Amino acid sequence: MILYSTGCPKCEVLKQKLKEKNILFDEITDVDIMIEKGMMFAPMLEIDGKELDFKEAVQFINQM
Repeated sequence: MILYSTGCPKCEVLKQKLKEKNILFDEITDVDIMIEKGMMFAPMLEIDGKELDFKEAVQFINQM
């Protein structure tokens, strides 16, 4: 699981939710990598190659 983050408030909320659920993740903060992947905003959560935006990621985490 990869969290693409710029350190924005939503990024921090998503990071905290992952930690609260003890979900292991790698965090990428390199904006150039995000741009190369075609991401237009952050945070994004990548799970098995599928990218989730903030709302989808929160829903996913809450279901765990």
